[in-house]
Amino acid sequence: MKPSTLEVENGNEVQISNVEVRKMGSRTCDESKKLWKIAAPAILTAVAQFSIGFVTVAFVGHLGEVELAAVSVVQNVLEGFVFGVMLGMGSALETLCGQAVGAGQYEMLGIYLQRSCVITLVTALFLSPLYIFTSPILKLLRQSKSISNLAGKYALWVIPQLFAYALNFPLQKFLQAQSKVWVMAVISLLVLGFHVFLNWLVVIKLGKGLLGAAVVENISWCLVVLAQMVYVVSGFFPESWTGLSFKAFKSLSRFVKLSLASAIMLCLELWYYTVVILMVGWLKNPEIAVDAISICMNLELWTLMIALGFNAAISVRVSNELGANCPKAAKFSVAVAVVSSTLFGVVFTVSILATKNVFPRMFSDKTEVIKETSKLGYFLAATILLNSIQPVLHGVAVGAGWQASVALVNIGCYYVFGLPLGALLGYKFDLGVKGIWLGMLSGCLLQTVVLVLLVARANWNKEASVAEERVRIYADSSLPQIERTENSTIVKN
Repeated sequence: MKPSTLEVENGNEVQISNVEVRKMGSRTCDESKKLWKIAAPAILTAVAQFSIGFVTVAFVGHLGEVELAAVSVVQNVLEGFVFGVMLGMGSALETLCGQAVGAGQYEMLGIYLQRSCVITLVTALFLSPLYIFTSPILKLLRQSKSISNLAGKYALWVIPQLFAYALNFPLQKFLQAQSKVWVMAVISLLVLGFHVFLNWLVVIKLGKGLLGAAVVENISWCLVVLAQMVYVVSGFFPESWTGLSFKAFKSLSRFVKLSLASAIMLCLELWYYTVVILMVGWLKNPEIAVDAISICMNLELWTLMIALGFNAAISVRVSNELGANCPKAAKFSVAVAVVSSTLFGVVFTVSILATKNVFPRMFSDKTEVIKETSKLGYFLAATILLNSIQPVLHGVAVGAGWQASVALVNIGCYYVFGLPLGALLGYKFDLGVKGIWLGMLSGCLLQTVVLVLLVARANWNKEASVAEERVRIYADSSLPQIERTENSTIVKN
């Protein structure tokens, strides 16, 4: 048989047959199918749930400028902060449930879900004062009095959403770990359609204004949570959901530790971009710069949905394979996910570069804003390319349980290096918004390089052993110990 390629091993060239190449191609195709089975519905879910707030803003925009500003402040600052905390706290469940599924210990998934719900609900109680005191907080930050007062009222009206978030993410991670992602996508899309109709009926047709918009958004989020909850407890998961249990209140300290590490890791990521926008707002005559960078950030957020789908998929794949003691399969899945997501990033990057003088016209008619946004096209393209890789690596971190390590990486790359560099370039060297974004981009690049090295140098056999030990410790019960190789399973009593 003719060799098709050469591989270097220990300094010697080793011939690889066409059969082996076909096997590798077949294996890559199979892994891609597994990833897309999770990634596709995860992307739809992310887009649909993100669009609930987007639709609310669109309808509120017809009520008046003050109403639009008030809702935008609540959604972008308050709810954005809370959303990040809750999503991060729920990521602990992503690690534990995924590895428990891989280890075949389905009976612990329901306990993990209940523990996570207890923690996120208590977290919601601690976060509720932010909603109650939104108005004085905004006034303290020297925001407009009229906007602060109206935002304070709206924040009080949407407190139910805070507790909906607290339940939404644990339920999603429970379903995601078992690859039941299409159910979440269907629920989210159906609720989004109902949300559009209800906004039209209540806000426009019945004229209930801002209060009506708040009530409709509360109803929509509660429907998302209720539908997922009904699906979980309706008998579709006989092995992983066996009813409420007092075991949920055991080992909470360990669970809280992992949840906090997950929340810190994610929040440091989300707050980075918020701080960048604030820094741009501190420039002299910042109006045009803020409009330009806001357009770019919004566009970047939409492209990020693809990478977030791969984030969810690789988190499930890595946690499942490590839990099943299949380190080689976990490593291979990482490679396929990174390459797949990066290819999408390249497509988006080329598209931005090709339309950098066109896409700004979709968001603004002002010549100055269009011109400034076009100048940021190269920065936006580079950011999109990096953000096609970062979320996948974060998914690997969550699947392997590296949240604490990645949180430290985020602090160093973003807050010790990226932001100070951006401030130096933007203010000291008078590069303005370009300097600030260049600093942000440098921090992103450094973080990506560090995470790539972290993943490349990982001892996956050791990670599989750590996952086995984690499942045993967090189970807190006399569950059978399961050992798995790539092709066999051994159960030890």
